[in-house]
Amino acid sequence: MSIIVQEQTGLFHLQSSGMSYIFQIVEGYPVHVYWGNRLKHREPMSDLLIHTPKKAGLDRLPQEYPQYGSGDFRNPAYQAELEDGTRITELKYAGYRIIKGKPSLTGFPAVYVEDEAEADTLELELVDAYSGLQVVLSYSIFSDRNAIVRSARLVNEGDKKLRLRRALSASVDFQGTRDFEITYLTGAWAREGNITRKPLHQGETRFDSKRGMSGHQFNPFAALVTPQTTEYQGDAYGFSLVYSGGFEASAEVDSFGSTRFNIGVNSFDFAWLLTPGESFQTPETVMVYSGQGLGELSRTYHRLYRTRLCRGKYRDQERPILVNNWEATYFNFNADKLVSIAEEGAKLGIELFVLDDGWFGKRDSDNSSLGDWVEDRRKLPGGLADVAGRINRLGLKFGLWVEPEMISPDSELYRKHPDWCLHVPGRRRSEARWQLVLDYTRQEVRDYIYDSLSAIFSSVPVSYVKWDMNRCLTEIGSAELPPERQSETAHRYVLGVYELLERITTAFPDILFESCCSGGGRFDPGMLYYMPQTWTSDNTDAVERLKIQYGTSLVYPASAIGAHVSAVPNHQVGRMTPLEFRGDVAMSGNFGYELDLTKFTEEEKEIVKRQVAAYKEIRGLVQKGDLYRLKSPFEGNESAWMFVSENKEEALVYHFQVMAVPHPPQRYLRLAGLHPELEYEVQSGDSEDKPIIGGDRLMHLGLPLAYEQKDYESGWFRIRAVNPGKA
Repeated sequence: MSIIVQEQTGLFHLQSSGMSYIFQIVEGYPVHVYWGNRLKHREPMSDLLIHTPKKAGLDRLPQEYPQYGSGDFRNPAYQAELEDGTRITELKYAGYRIIKGKPSLTGFPAVYVEDEAEADTLELELVDAYSGLQVVLSYSIFSDRNAIVRSARLVNEGDKKLRLRRALSASVDFQGTRDFEITYLTGAWAREGNITRKPLHQGETRFDSKRGMSGHQFNPFAALVTPQTTEYQGDAYGFSLVYSGGFEASAEVDSFGSTRFNIGVNSFDFAWLLTPGESFQTPETVMVYSGQGLGELSRTYHRLYRTRLCRGKYRDQERPILVNNWEATYFNFNADKLVSIAEEGAKLGIELFVLDDGWFGKRDSDNSSLGDWVEDRRKLPGGLADVAGRINRLGLKFGLWVEPEMISPDSELYRKHPDWCLHVPGRRRSEARWQLVLDYTRQEVRDYIYDSLSAIFSSVPVSYVKWDMNRCLTEIGSAELPPERQSETAHRYVLGVYELLERITTAFPDILFESCCSGGGRFDPGMLYYMPQTWTSDNTDAVERLKIQYGTSLVYPASAIGAHVSAVPNHQVGRMTPLEFRGDVAMSGNFGYELDLTKFTEEEKEIVKRQVAAYKEIRGLVQKGDLYRLKSPFEGNESAWMFVSENKEEALVYHFQVMAVPHPPQRYLRLAGLHPELEYEVQSGDSEDKPIIGGDRLMHLGLPLAYEQKDYESGWFRIRAVNPGKA
């Protein structure tokens, strides 16, 4: 049992193989005690018990799900408004139960178990006797992973209406001065995944999304670390919200140096009406502890998300190498042009052709036809089935781009159903990219999209779908919701997306779905539950991708990161980089090409053949291996990372130099994750030279790097144990 309850003292001790999470009931309040390295459980553990100063009040208690209005003046985890307009509730402990395994969350994506022995779940019941508000806090602790998953269910057990003004997923109070720093991901379109790290001071540090999606600007993830924490050492506490809509995360340091971290659905412009008997479920937060730095924090998330968040046929399968026609043709194509690209792809060993935007309605630019999911017979006289069949006969699978959450004002669907978009009567409808957002709170809208896409997927041999979303939510209102529920629209939209994705991925389990939101605008755990990979960024420049992919790896596995080689000059920044450099960067994720293969020279075709053949050999290690970040592109001219097999008998190392360095010193790259007792055969790229080097030397002395005197240099090493099983 990984959950120990000490009833006489009200202590709850949740244990994994390497972590403990402890809280205690104090005067009816669940109070945080400890989160960190695993502690041996002893009876009665009285040295850990919280002893509150007399008359100190709630403001001094490190609580598990704090409220506002009864003496705690920090940010609360929830707030409820009663029917009389007052906003005072006071949750007190009412009981608990322990469940083997981890229950699913109805209507939500969630981490799961395949065997109930993998985890135990504690449900803690809290009640406000005056209003009848009941809150059930859920804690799922994994036995062999340093991860705990938290969520809350708020239930109106009273006889009057309640309105939730705030309902977060998790709150943790770290008591005492810790000198924390916070690390999180920032950015914008085409420059996602920037790592921001800064110290916390008295007051609040907050980031959020008010966009109706998780967003390019901030990812729903943060880690609290100490100033001494590095990739390889020090404490790191991670919080990752499994949600695809507007969110908030905040770290608040009080006057005593204690830090409260909150995360959940954004409470800005949010309210949720609970009539008697109704409940509200929060999305879950995956909390990970590492005592071995940010690298081990990341690997814990990677293993968990890759195997217990992603689902379906492709979870454990090696992903296909694809070519996407978007940057090759944009909207200007016909069936013969598409097939010509696929023909070249077949000769080069590529496995999947993806037809991007422009195949439906009258879509000759991005100002029309979204919602009209009918093939354009002007471009495709034989329809999708014909072009897909021709591509299949070349030996490639066929993939398709869709943007099902959007509607163009210039579309047959909009002319027939102008009320189907998110809108507020009498207000202008803000267009972005000449499109509006469909109202996914409405069942008939989701049914229409399901029927439209199902008709295509049932009649065309589609093996892959790129599901895009290219704008934020504005005029967030629904014609179907009553006035008192209009503030529920944004959250109901996300629930509607989840409902549709569950239906369509269940109906078409043989399709590999990839999510996209103008690149990484909705790269979050919620989408990974339905689609095991994400188009990481619309920016395909290899130099920019070093940062984007490095930063994204802070929480997301390489198996989720879509990475393609594109043409030069690069379409986003105009940079010229060698094909080998672009390939090495892209092969560190789900590999593909985003260009016109028919324009390659014979020399370039030979390079691509080698890249494709090499990736087929290494992709299992890239997509399933443990990632070790060796050199950060945010800190200098060089970048490096490596992938290591679970048994530590095989590894793959990539290193990059952006700009040439005059008269450089000899440089060594220290590796990580290997076994110091094993001897390894080290092969540099395609070289036939394979020296034998000990794991201890590779990690403590390192590999000598030899860069040519030119910009944009890269290389890779394949490392294999010559004495496996001897460690």
